[in-house]
Amino acid sequence: MEEKENQDGNKLQWFLYVIAIPTLFAIVIALVALSILGINIFDTAKDIGGKVPFISQFVKEEKPLSIEEFEKDIISLEAEIKDREAKMDQLQSKIDSKDTQLKRMELEKAQLQVQIEELTAIQEENKRAFREIVKTYETMSAKSAAPIISKMDTEEAVKILTNIKPESLAAIMEKLPAEEAAKYTEILTNETNGN
Repeated sequence: MEEKENQDGNKLQWFLYVIAIPTLFAIVIALVALSILGINIFDTAKDIGGKVPFISQFVKEEKPLSIEEFEKDIISLEAEIKDREAKMDQLQSKIDSKDTQLKRMELEKAQLQVQIEELTAIQEENKRAFREIVKTYETMSAKSAAPIISKMDTEEAVKILTNIKPESLAAIMEKLPAEEAAKYTEILTNETNGN
C-alpha cells in the first residue's frame, strides 16, 4: 500500500518537475520575449480567437466610437448626472424639513415643559394658599366662621370643612343654622364614605 502511494507521489512529482514547471517557464519566457519585441499578445490572441468559429462568439470586437456616439454618450451621462443631482436635492430638502420639524418639536417640548413647571408652581401655590385659608378658619372663632361658611358656595364650603381639624369643624357646625348644619353633615358623611 505504501509503495503504491509512493509511486503515485513519484508520478505527480515527475509530472510537475518534467512537464508542468518547464512548460510554465517556457510560456513566461515567450510572453516576455514577445512583449520586448513589441507584439501585444492579448490583441493577437483576440484577433486569432475572432477567426476561430466557436471562440469568435466569446471574443467581442470593439469598434472605435464616432464623435456622434461620443456626444450621445456625453449627453446621456450629463442627463444622468442632472437626474442624480435632482434626486440629491430632493433628499437634502427632505433632510432639511425633517431637521426643521425636529427642531420645532424640541422647541414645543421645551415650551410644554416650561408650562408644566409653571402649572406645577401655580398648583403648589394654590395648595399653600388653601392650607392658609383652612388654617385661618381653624384659628377663627366658630361664631365668626359659621356665618361666612353659610354664605359660601356649597362646594367651596365643603372643601374647607373637609380639611379643617375635627374640633374646629364641630364648633363651626354648632354655630351654623340647623338646616345648613344638616346639609353639610350629609355631604361630609357621603364624601367620607365615598372615599
